[in-house]
Order: sequence, then structure tokens, then C-alpha cells
Amino acid sequence: MHPVDYNHTILLSHDELTRRQERVRSLMKADASHPDALLITDYANIFYLTGRVFAGQIYLPLEGEMICFVRRPVDLEGDGTVRIRKPEEMAQTIGLNAPARLGLELDITAWSAVKRLSAVFPEAEIINASPIMRMARAVKTDLEIEMVRRSGVAHEEVYSRIPRLYSEGMTDLQLQVEIERESRLKGCLGMFRISGTSMETFMGSLIAGDNADAPSPYDFAMGGAGLDPSLPVGANDSTILPGNTVMVDLNGNFTGYMTDMSRVYSLGEISELARKAHQCSIDIHRMIAKAAVPGTPAKALYEMAMELVKERGLENYYMGHRQQAGFIGHGVGIEINELPVIAPRSRDIIERNNVIALEPKFVIPHTGPVGIENTYRVTDTGLECLTNSPEEIISLI
Repeated sequence: MHPVDYNHTILLSHDELTRRQERVRSLMKADASHPDALLITDYANIFYLTGRVFAGQIYLPLEGEMICFVRRPVDLEGDGTVRIRKPEEMAQTIGLNAPARLGLELDITAWSAVKRLSAVFPEAEIINASPIMRMARAVKTDLEIEMVRRSGVAHEEVYSRIPRLYSEGMTDLQLQVEIERESRLKGCLGMFRISGTSMETFMGSLIAGDNADAPSPYDFAMGGAGLDPSLPVGANDSTILPGNTVMVDLNGNFTGYMTDMSRVYSLGEISELARKAHQCSIDIHRMIAKAAVPGTPAKALYEMAMELVKERGLENYYMGHRQQAGFIGHGVGIEINELPVIAPRSRDIIERNNVIALEPKFVIPHTGPVGIENTYRVTDTGLECLTNSPEEIISLI
């Protein structure tokens, strides 16, 4: 294996880069807007196309070589790298090859940046490239799956140590801090990438007891009051009490590609209703793992799970109690909220090498949250689990 040249802008191998470019270009050709080129600014998409993050833009034409316009860091070099101080300098390089239809990431780019980038190519029709990039990243290459798999192994090792981190009288915050410390020492990057503005968090959440029933403004399955109105989600520094469950849903980003995993711990005996709901979550996982083959509508998986929940009389606790989430799964990779989305109105179709976090969860009043979340790879015969920690409720004492 050749040593990595970290001063080279593109850290991906030639073959890996080609696979990713071909994926994006095939979607450009299929898109109704027919873009001639994409101009990528978002850090997650830059990472996808180069294997690193830099400040600047990537110009990816439908035909021809990709160009990396780099402002920072100043030491990057290599084929296709062009140093710029401001976006307006890109026009000098592209010159007469300026596109007639240029794709920008309109879903996530600030309006002021869109105006400035549009002015660089005044003759180009501006179209939205965000759906193209989201669909491209939804189907992982073998290398990307290996990166997710490596994160999963580290994630499992951290969770295996959780019972030893608990001490009598701990608050939810104190336990979360100990797990975060263990995770960071294990190599967790700490970065929890989220696309858009629907949610924000710090290294995930740990929720115990009735705090799980506190509604949150964010698009999470579990809420939690948090520590301050500026970030109203997750642990609220309440003491973990006998009869409480504790759900750990913390950061699995060890490689730039995340796993998403939730496990439940308990302090003493918990209600039979909580155990029944937890088993229902496990049964949903088993059922969907068999059913989620390529070509399956994502909404069909949601409906299948809901049918089982209603059959067992648990719908009042499903995906929340006072406030319920409207999905049970989502794509995961560079960001935590990728495609496909498993929801009742989803138009997504399951594809081979999607990586999906499945999280059918329940909130039981006066007990807390139950249910599991696993990250899976879609294969031709169903789902392969990439987060293989024990799934039963584990006692903290």
C-alpha cells in the first residue's frame, strides 16, 4: 500500500474517485433538469468527492475533468487543483466551457452564496443539485461500506463498557459524559454531521425515565428537555432512578462515516409493558431485515412495522408518547440524515448498498424509552447488521 500524500487535494484512489464521479454523472443525465455541470460547496459533498474537507468549490462537468477550486488550506496541490482567493476567479479557469445549466446545492446553500456563485456564470441557468448529490450518496461504494463497518466495530466496543461506567446516584448527564469520554478516547471524531436545519445535537443523546416524554422541536424519535432552551434535546441532568430505563444513542463517527445505534439499560426492575415494547422493536428489526430487499418501497416497510405495533396494542407509545415521530428509519453515512427515509409518505425505493439506520422505539410513561436502533447495509437478500451489540435490556447494577 502506498503512503497517503495528505498535501494532495484528492485522497481517494483513482478507481474510487471514478466510481463516485460516474454515480453522480449518471444521476445528472437522468435528472429532468439536465445540468451540464455541478458546483459543489457543501463540506459533506466535498468530502464525498475527494476524501477530505476544504474551503472552496468543486466543479464537476458532465464531461471532462473535475476541478477543485481551493481557498483553504493553502498547502493543497495535485492534478485538478486550482488555487483561488475568491469565487470570481473560477471563471478564468473554466473560460469558454462555462455551462448552460449549472447545478448548485440550493437546499443547503445560503442565499447570499447562491447569488454570488450565480454571478460567476451569468449566462447559466441555475438548477438545484441537492437531490442529485443526496441520491448519489445514498448508494455506498464498497470502500464507504467498509468505513461504516469500521465505525460500527468501534461503536460496539464503546457500548460494551457502559455498565462499568455507571455509578450509583448518577444523573443522566454524568453517565453521558463518561460514555462520551470513552468514545473520544476510542477515536470518535466527535463530529455529528447533519444536513439542513431539522435537527441539531452534541454527540447524540442519552435519555432516561420521564425525560424521554419531553417533546423536542427537532426531528428525532426521542425528545428530552436538554440542559438549556438553546439546545432542547437529550439529557437534562436528572438522577437515574430505580425502575428507569436509559436509552443511549451516541455518536458512531470514527471514520468520517457514521453508524447510528441505540441500546437500552435499566436500573432495577422495569414494567412488563416496557419489556413487551422492547421485544416488539426487536421483532420489527427481524421482520424488516428480511423484507428490505432492493426494489422495496420504503413506505411499505413503515406500514409493515406499524401493522405489528397495532397488532400488539402499542401504538400509543410508538416513536414517542406525548409527541410522536413520523419515521422509523433513515439513511446514514457522512451525515446522519441521508436517503432513504422509511416513513409513511416516503417515495424512496430501497437499493442495494443503501446504509440504513432502523429505529422503531417506544416511550413508556414513568419508565422511559425502550427499543433498539441498528445500522444495516442493504444486500440482495435483505439487511446485513453493522452494529452487533447485544439487543436485550441490560441492567446497570
